[in-house]
Amino acid sequence: MLTKDSKIYVAGHKGLVGSAIFRCLKNNGYKNLLVKSHSELPLENEKLVEDFFYKEKPSHVILAAAKVGGIMANINLGADFLRENIRIQTNVIDCSYRFGSEKLLFLGSSCIYPKFSPQPIKESCFLSGTLEESNLPYAVAKISGKVMCDAYKSQYGYNAFTVMPSNVYGIGDNFDPENSHVVAGMMRRFHEAKINQKSTVIVWGTGEPLRELIFSDDLAEGCLLLLKKHEKGGMVNLGSSQEISIKELAKNIAKVTGFKGKIEFDKTKPNGTPRKIMDNKIIHQYGWKAKTNIYSGLEKMYKWWLSTINK
Repeated sequence: MLTKDSKIYVAGHKGLVGSAIFRCLKNNGYKNLLVKSHSELPLENEKLVEDFFYKEKPSHVILAAAKVGGIMANINLGADFLRENIRIQTNVIDCSYRFGSEKLLFLGSSCIYPKFSPQPIKESCFLSGTLEESNLPYAVAKISGKVMCDAYKSQYGYNAFTVMPSNVYGIGDNFDPENSHVVAGMMRRFHEAKINQKSTVIVWGTGEPLRELIFSDDLAEGCLLLLKKHEKGGMVNLGSSQEISIKELAKNIAKVTGFKGKIEFDKTKPNGTPRKIMDNKIIHQYGWKAKTNIYSGLEKMYKWWLSTINK
Protein backbone atom coordinates (compact mmCIF):
# COMPACT_ATOMS: atom_id res chain seq x y z
CA MET A 1 0.00 0.00 0.00
CA LEU A 2 1.35 3.40 -0.97
CA THR A 3 1.60 5.89 1.90
CA LYS A 4 3.29 9.25 2.33
CA ASP A 5 6.13 7.43 4.12
CA SER A 6 6.65 4.74 1.47
CA LYS A 7 10.20 4.54 0.13
CA ILE A 8 9.73 5.32 -3.58
CA TYR A 9 12.57 4.93 -6.05
CA VAL A 10 12.23 7.11 -9.15
CA ALA A 11 14.64 5.76 -11.78
CA GLY A 12 15.39 8.47 -14.34
CA HIS A 13 14.48 11.42 -12.14
CA LYS A 14 16.42 13.89 -14.31
CA GLY A 15 14.58 13.10 -17.53
CA LEU A 16 11.40 14.70 -18.83
CA VAL A 17 8.96 12.17 -17.36
CA GLY A 18 10.99 11.18 -14.30
CA SER A 19 11.54 14.79 -13.20
CA ALA A 20 7.81 15.51 -13.53
CA ILE A 21 6.95 12.43 -11.45
CA PHE A 22 9.53 13.42 -8.84
CA ARG A 23 8.01 16.94 -8.61
CA CYS A 24 4.51 15.48 -8.39
CA LEU A 25 5.45 13.15 -5.55
CA LYS A 26 7.13 15.97 -3.60
CA ASN A 27 4.20 18.33 -4.17
CA ASN A 28 1.81 15.67 -2.89
CA GLY A 29 3.69 15.18 0.37
CA TYR A 30 5.72 12.04 -0.35
CA LYS A 31 8.89 12.52 1.65
CA ASN A 32 10.83 9.26 1.39
CA LEU A 33 11.99 9.59 -2.22
CA LEU A 34 15.01 7.78 -3.53
CA VAL A 35 16.91 9.03 -6.60
CA LYS A 36 20.32 8.45 -8.14
CA SER A 37 21.94 10.12 -11.14
CA HIS A 38 23.44 8.01 -13.90
CA SER A 39 26.94 8.79 -12.64
CA GLU A 40 25.95 7.53 -9.18
CA LEU A 41 24.10 4.46 -10.44
CA PRO A 42 24.44 3.37 -14.08
CA LEU A 43 21.37 1.19 -14.42
CA GLU A 44 22.87 -0.85 -17.24
CA ASN A 45 25.36 -2.27 -14.69
CA GLU A 46 23.74 -5.38 -13.18
CA LYS A 47 26.04 -5.67 -10.15
CA LEU A 48 25.66 -2.02 -9.12
CA VAL A 49 21.87 -2.22 -9.48
CA GLU A 50 21.80 -5.37 -7.35
CA ASP A 51 23.91 -3.69 -4.65
CA PHE A 52 21.62 -0.65 -4.67
CA PHE A 53 18.42 -2.67 -4.25
CA TYR A 54 19.99 -4.92 -1.61
CA LYS A 55 20.88 -1.84 0.43
CA GLU A 56 17.84 0.39 -0.13
CA LYS A 57 14.92 -2.03 -0.65
CA PRO A 58 12.40 0.53 -1.97
CA SER A 59 8.74 -0.40 -1.50
CA HIS A 60 7.68 1.18 -4.82
CA VAL A 61 9.63 1.64 -8.04
CA ILE A 62 8.91 3.97 -10.95
CA LEU A 63 11.01 3.05 -13.97
CA ALA A 64 11.24 6.19 -16.10
CA ALA A 65 14.92 5.78 -16.98
CA ALA A 66 15.61 5.16 -20.67
CA LYS A 67 17.88 6.06 -23.55
CA VAL A 68 15.65 8.22 -25.76
CA GLY A 69 15.84 10.47 -28.81
CA GLY A 70 14.11 11.77 -31.92
CA ILE A 71 13.70 10.27 -35.39
CA MET A 72 17.31 10.68 -36.51
CA ALA A 73 18.72 9.33 -33.24
CA ASN A 74 16.46 6.31 -33.54
CA ILE A 75 17.55 5.71 -37.12
CA ASN A 76 21.28 6.18 -36.51
CA LEU A 77 21.67 4.71 -33.01
CA GLY A 78 19.34 1.72 -33.13
CA ALA A 79 21.81 -0.73 -31.59
CA ASP A 80 22.47 1.61 -28.67
CA PHE A 81 18.78 2.17 -28.07
CA LEU A 82 18.02 -1.55 -28.08
CA ARG A 83 20.99 -2.68 -25.99
CA GLU A 84 20.94 0.03 -23.30
CA ASN A 85 17.18 0.04 -22.74
CA ILE A 86 16.96 -3.74 -22.44
CA ARG A 87 19.80 -3.70 -19.92
CA ILE A 88 18.22 -0.94 -17.84
CA GLN A 89 14.77 -2.54 -17.83
CA THR A 90 16.03 -6.05 -17.09
CA ASN A 91 18.16 -4.95 -14.16
CA VAL A 92 15.57 -2.69 -12.51
CA ILE A 93 12.51 -4.94 -12.98
CA ASP A 94 14.33 -8.07 -11.85
CA CYS A 95 15.95 -6.45 -8.81
CA SER A 96 12.70 -4.73 -7.82
CA TYR A 97 11.06 -8.14 -7.63
CA ARG A 98 13.97 -10.03 -6.03
CA PHE A 99 14.57 -7.45 -3.31
CA GLY A 100 10.94 -7.16 -2.26
CA SER A 101 9.38 -4.02 -3.71
CA GLU A 102 5.58 -4.05 -3.53
CA LYS A 103 4.87 -2.50 -6.91
CA LEU A 104 6.63 -1.34 -10.07
CA LEU A 105 5.38 1.16 -12.65
CA PHE A 106 7.19 0.91 -15.99
CA LEU A 107 6.98 3.82 -18.44
CA GLY A 108 6.52 2.50 -21.96
CA SER A 109 6.11 4.40 -25.22
CA SER A 110 3.24 4.63 -27.66
CA CYS A 111 5.67 3.69 -30.44
CA ILE A 112 5.17 0.07 -29.40
CA TYR A 113 1.79 0.14 -31.11
CA PRO A 114 1.52 -0.90 -34.78
CA LYS A 115 2.07 1.82 -37.37
CA PHE A 116 -1.44 1.50 -38.76
CA SER A 117 -3.39 0.77 -35.58
CA PRO A 118 -7.12 1.52 -35.55
CA GLN A 119 -7.65 4.96 -34.02
CA PRO A 120 -8.00 5.69 -31.13
CA ILE A 121 -5.50 2.97 -30.18
CA LYS A 122 -6.73 0.54 -27.54
CA GLU A 123 -4.40 -1.38 -25.24
CA SER A 124 -5.58 -4.54 -27.03
CA CYS A 125 -3.80 -3.38 -30.23
CA PHE A 126 -0.48 -4.39 -28.67
CA LEU A 127 1.45 -6.76 -31.02
CA SER A 128 -1.36 -6.73 -33.57
CA GLY A 129 0.60 -5.37 -36.56
CA THR A 130 3.82 -4.02 -38.09
CA LEU A 131 5.73 -1.33 -36.20
CA GLU A 132 7.00 2.00 -37.56
CA GLU A 133 10.42 1.19 -39.05
CA SER A 134 12.21 4.40 -38.04
CA ASN A 135 12.09 3.65 -34.31
CA LEU A 136 11.92 -0.16 -34.42
CA PRO A 137 14.88 -0.90 -32.07
CA TYR A 138 13.56 1.46 -29.38
CA ALA A 139 10.03 0.08 -29.76
CA VAL A 140 11.26 -3.51 -29.46
CA ALA A 141 13.16 -2.60 -26.29
CA LYS A 142 10.04 -1.04 -24.77
CA ILE A 143 7.97 -4.05 -25.83
CA SER A 144 10.41 -6.29 -23.98
CA GLY A 145 9.99 -4.20 -20.83
CA LYS A 146 6.21 -4.41 -21.02
CA VAL A 147 6.30 -8.18 -21.63
CA MET A 148 8.78 -8.60 -18.77
CA CYS A 149 6.40 -6.83 -16.37
CA ASP A 150 3.56 -9.09 -17.53
CA ALA A 151 5.70 -12.22 -17.19
CA TYR A 152 6.82 -11.34 -13.67
CA LYS A 153 3.22 -10.76 -12.64
CA SER A 154 2.08 -14.01 -14.25
CA GLN A 155 4.91 -16.23 -13.00
CA TYR A 156 5.75 -14.64 -9.65
CA GLY A 157 2.65 -12.59 -8.79
CA TYR A 158 4.76 -9.43 -8.79
CA ASN A 159 2.67 -6.27 -8.98
CA ALA A 160 4.33 -4.76 -12.06
CA PHE A 161 2.48 -2.88 -14.79
CA THR A 162 3.12 -0.57 -17.73
CA VAL A 163 1.93 2.98 -18.38
CA MET A 164 1.76 3.87 -22.06
CA PRO A 165 2.01 7.67 -22.48
CA SER A 166 1.26 9.54 -25.67
CA ASN A 167 3.88 12.01 -26.97
CA VAL A 168 5.20 13.81 -23.90
CA TYR A 169 6.48 17.41 -23.80
CA GLY A 170 7.03 19.99 -21.09
CA ILE A 171 9.34 21.17 -18.32
CA GLY A 172 12.55 19.16 -18.26
CA ASP A 173 12.49 18.24 -21.94
CA ASN A 174 15.69 17.60 -23.90
CA PHE A 175 16.53 20.36 -26.39
CA ASP A 176 19.64 18.72 -27.83
CA PRO A 177 19.55 19.37 -31.62
CA GLU A 178 20.48 15.75 -32.43
CA ASN A 179 18.49 13.80 -29.84
CA SER A 180 15.37 15.84 -29.02
CA HIS A 181 11.80 14.77 -29.67
CA VAL A 182 9.51 16.65 -32.03
CA VAL A 183 8.21 19.42 -29.73
CA ALA A 184 11.54 20.39 -28.15
CA GLY A 185 13.42 20.07 -31.43
CA MET A 186 10.91 22.26 -33.22
CA MET A 187 10.83 24.80 -30.40
CA ARG A 188 14.60 25.15 -30.50
CA ARG A 189 14.64 25.68 -34.27
CA PHE A 190 11.93 28.36 -34.14
CA HIS A 191 13.63 30.10 -31.21
CA GLU A 192 17.00 30.15 -32.96
CA ALA A 193 15.41 31.34 -36.19
CA LYS A 194 13.87 34.27 -34.30
CA ILE A 195 17.15 35.12 -32.55
CA ASN A 196 19.13 34.90 -35.80
CA GLN A 197 16.43 36.78 -37.74
CA LYS A 198 15.93 34.00 -40.27
CA SER A 199 13.01 34.33 -42.67
CA THR A 200 12.13 30.61 -42.89
CA VAL A 201 11.99 27.52 -40.70
CA ILE A 202 11.95 24.11 -42.39
CA VAL A 203 9.94 21.33 -40.72
CA TRP A 204 10.42 17.69 -41.67
CA GLY A 205 7.66 15.86 -43.53
CA THR A 206 4.38 17.04 -44.96
CA GLY A 207 2.98 18.46 -41.73
CA GLU A 208 -0.05 16.17 -42.04
CA PRO A 209 0.67 13.51 -39.36
CA LEU A 210 -1.42 13.82 -36.22
CA ARG A 211 -0.07 13.48 -32.70
CA GLU A 212 -1.60 13.30 -29.24
CA LEU A 213 0.50 15.43 -26.91
CA ILE A 214 0.49 15.26 -23.12
CA PHE A 215 2.12 17.80 -20.81
CA SER A 216 4.66 16.10 -18.53
CA ASP A 217 3.07 17.31 -15.28
CA ASP A 218 -0.32 15.95 -16.33
CA LEU A 219 1.30 12.60 -17.11
CA ALA A 220 2.95 12.58 -13.68
CA GLU A 221 -0.38 13.07 -11.91
CA GLY A 222 -1.85 10.17 -13.86
CA CYS A 223 1.11 7.97 -12.94
CA LEU A 224 0.72 8.75 -9.24
CA LEU A 225 -2.97 7.89 -9.39
CA LEU A 226 -2.20 4.55 -11.04
CA LEU A 227 0.59 3.81 -8.58
CA LYS A 228 -1.97 4.21 -5.80
CA LYS A 229 -4.95 2.47 -7.38
CA HIS A 230 -4.06 0.18 -10.28
CA GLU A 231 -3.71 -3.48 -9.25
CA LYS A 232 -4.55 -5.36 -12.45
CA GLY A 233 -1.13 -5.41 -14.10
CA GLY A 234 -0.95 -5.23 -17.88
CA MET A 235 -0.89 -1.85 -19.58
CA VAL A 236 -2.78 1.43 -19.24
CA ASN A 237 -2.80 4.15 -21.90
CA LEU A 238 -2.20 7.63 -20.52
CA GLY A 239 -2.84 10.35 -23.05
CA SER A 240 -4.39 13.80 -23.07
CA SER A 241 -6.95 13.01 -25.80
CA GLN A 242 -5.74 16.28 -27.41
CA GLU A 243 -4.72 15.75 -31.03
CA ILE A 244 -2.80 18.16 -33.25
CA SER A 245 -1.21 18.00 -36.70
CA ILE A 246 2.50 18.69 -37.08
CA LYS A 247 1.54 21.68 -39.23
CA GLU A 248 -0.66 23.18 -36.48
CA LEU A 249 1.96 22.34 -33.88
CA ALA A 250 4.54 24.29 -35.90
CA LYS A 251 2.20 27.28 -36.08
CA ASN A 252 1.61 27.16 -32.31
CA ILE A 253 5.32 26.93 -31.56
CA ALA A 254 6.05 29.82 -33.94
CA LYS A 255 3.52 31.92 -32.03
CA VAL A 256 4.85 30.91 -28.60
CA THR A 257 8.46 31.67 -29.56
CA GLY A 258 7.62 34.88 -31.42
CA PHE A 259 8.88 33.69 -34.81
CA LYS A 260 7.10 35.67 -37.53
CA GLY A 261 8.68 34.22 -40.68
CA LYS A 262 7.60 31.49 -43.08
CA ILE A 263 7.16 27.79 -42.27
CA GLU A 264 8.12 25.33 -45.01
CA PHE A 265 7.72 21.55 -45.00
CA ASP A 266 10.42 19.27 -46.44
CA LYS A 267 8.38 16.47 -47.95
CA THR A 268 11.50 14.43 -48.74
CA LYS A 269 11.96 13.77 -45.00
CA PRO A 270 10.10 11.00 -43.10
CA ASN A 271 6.69 11.64 -41.59
CA GLY A 272 6.73 8.79 -39.09
CA THR A 273 3.41 7.23 -38.08
CA PRO A 274 0.52 9.02 -39.88
CA ARG A 275 -1.76 9.23 -36.84
CA LYS A 276 -1.36 8.26 -33.22
CA ILE A 277 -4.05 8.98 -30.67
CA MET A 278 -4.81 6.59 -27.87
CA ASP A 279 -7.98 5.28 -26.30
CA ASN A 280 -7.83 6.58 -22.73
CA LYS A 281 -11.00 5.00 -21.33
CA ILE A 282 -9.23 2.99 -18.62
CA ILE A 283 -7.40 5.95 -17.09
CA HIS A 284 -10.57 8.05 -17.35
CA GLN A 285 -12.38 5.41 -15.30
CA TYR A 286 -9.96 6.16 -12.48
CA GLY A 287 -11.18 9.78 -12.53
CA TRP A 288 -8.17 11.31 -14.29
CA LYS A 289 -8.17 13.74 -17.22
CA ALA A 290 -5.43 16.01 -18.54
CA LYS A 291 -5.61 19.59 -17.24
CA THR A 292 -3.23 21.38 -19.62
CA ASN A 293 -4.18 22.34 -23.17
CA ILE A 294 -1.44 22.16 -25.78
CA TYR A 295 -0.90 25.90 -26.27
CA SER A 296 -0.61 26.71 -22.57
CA GLY A 297 1.68 23.71 -22.15
CA LEU A 298 3.94 25.03 -24.91
CA GLU A 299 4.01 28.43 -23.20
CA LYS A 300 5.07 26.87 -19.89
CA MET A 301 7.69 24.74 -21.61
CA TYR A 302 9.18 27.69 -23.51
CA LYS A 303 9.25 29.89 -20.40
CA TRP A 304 11.07 27.15 -18.47
CA TRP A 305 13.58 26.57 -21.27
CA LEU A 306 14.33 30.28 -21.58
CA SER A 307 15.04 30.39 -17.85
CA THR A 308 17.66 27.62 -18.29
CA ILE A 309 19.48 29.16 -21.25
CA ASN A 310 19.45 32.70 -19.83
CA LYS A 311 21.18 31.76 -16.58
